[in-house]
Amino acid sequence: MTSTAATPAQARAIRRRLLERVADTDDSHLTVPAGAAGWQPFGDGVQIKILHESEGILSYLLRFAPGARLDAHRHPVDEECLVLEGVLKVGSRIEVGAGGYHLARAGSLHAGISTEAGATIFLRGAEPQVDQLLV
Repeated sequence: MTSTAATPAQARAIRRRLLERVADTDDSHLTVPAGAAGWQPFGDGVQIKILHESEGILSYLLRFAPGARLDAHRHPVDEECLVLEGVLKVGSRIEVGAGGYHLARAGSLHAGISTEAGATIFLRGAEPQVDQLLV
């Protein structure tokens, strides 16, 4: 009598293909396409594109025109920032280039943010509020 049982490698391959098919039908994921859609004015020379919001925490992009600036402000929760393009200057001491990461701790006073040539950044933190700016 000949055995028709799959080998362990065959079983893994079948399982992998099955899981890929199931995963491919999952519509619970969120995809935000690149491009001009969704950008809104946020400040002088700054635009915001909200990617996702959950329980008051946003994932969003900020796009700075050359010379744009956001004034000093506070953060009610930790805010993570990843520079995607350009160079961002934080206060007078810190420069963060593309691929660089900056964490602003909850309750901290965050120095002004500026860029000479323009920048695009990804942030995750509390929804930005005008009353958090120290102007």
